[in-house]
Amino acid sequence: MSRLGDASSISFAEVRLWHRPLMVMVAGMCVLVVVAGFGLLVDGRELMRQSIWAKPLKFGVSFVIYGATLAWLLPKLRRARRTMWTLGTAFAVAGLVDVGFIAVQAARGTYSHFNTNTDPFNQIGQQVFSSGVIGLFGVSLIITIMLLFQRVGDAALTWALRAGIGLAVLGMALASFWVGWAATEPRTVEDAYGNPVSLVGQHGVGAPDGGGMPITNWSTVGGDLRVPHFIGLHSIQVFVLAVLALTALAARIGWLRGERVRAQLIGVVILGYTALFAITAWQALRGQSLVHPDAATWTALAVSVVVTALWAAQAVSVARRSEGRSAGG
Repeated sequence: MSRLGDASSISFAEVRLWHRPLMVMVAGMCVLVVVAGFGLLVDGRELMRQSIWAKPLKFGVSFVIYGATLAWLLPKLRRARRTMWTLGTAFAVAGLVDVGFIAVQAARGTYSHFNTNTDPFNQIGQQVFSSGVIGLFGVSLIITIMLLFQRVGDAALTWALRAGIGLAVLGMALASFWVGWAATEPRTVEDAYGNPVSLVGQHGVGAPDGGGMPITNWSTVGGDLRVPHFIGLHSIQVFVLAVLALTALAARIGWLRGERVRAQLIGVVILGYTALFAITAWQALRGQSLVHPDAATWTALAVSVVVTALWAAQAVSVARRSEGRSAGG
């Protein structure tokens, strides 16, 4: 258990060492969450039957979580530290610009994504917005590659971070489908004031955006690439929480104290979660709603659950037998 403390405790002094530009971005997103939350209560304007402030709120919360994770992670990387600091700063700037554009468009009562209206503000904003998306993806991809060549804490935490950032990059990559695979002919919708807006591209596959689930607005009638995008983007938090849980349990459960055992169990979590990401992406690309899975989707889920459970049971069984032999010897 030599490195269990690396992932299980965060002191105020350590927080002060987190990547500062990213923490500035996180603070800005926290402000946006408050403003957007207030807007949900007092502003009755809507886009596609959803409050104009729903999207800024969701993006704000997402960037608070992801930005804080990167701010904690980057100072722990020992190689190319200056480069990593620069990449983190680039991510912070791109995040503030992109989400800022989403918030401004919401305040204007119009769409941030897929909006092809020709007014100058939208035209310039869309160019900046697109560049920022590429920047966010590029930074995350480089960090993923850098993680392949260095450890952060013990093996369990290292693999959790590698797989988490990797899946986040894949989740971001799905954004390219939003104007590719999921793109449709231009369609005209209304902004919050009833003015026409031309949209090219959408989140959905097989059904137009709008009128989806509460809060997420994911489609209930067709495929929606936002589902695997969300699952991939926040995989790193799931994996790190799994590491923390195993670390806490290891203080009481003897067979969990071996670094290799915890790494194997994190591998089980990564396998199951990656299968969920792949299945929801496959489901969305087939134009199938998350809430209406067919027999093929159920079969894929069942196989994933069984394989993951068997691997977990084997890892636990081997670890307990090994502990028993050690105690008997």
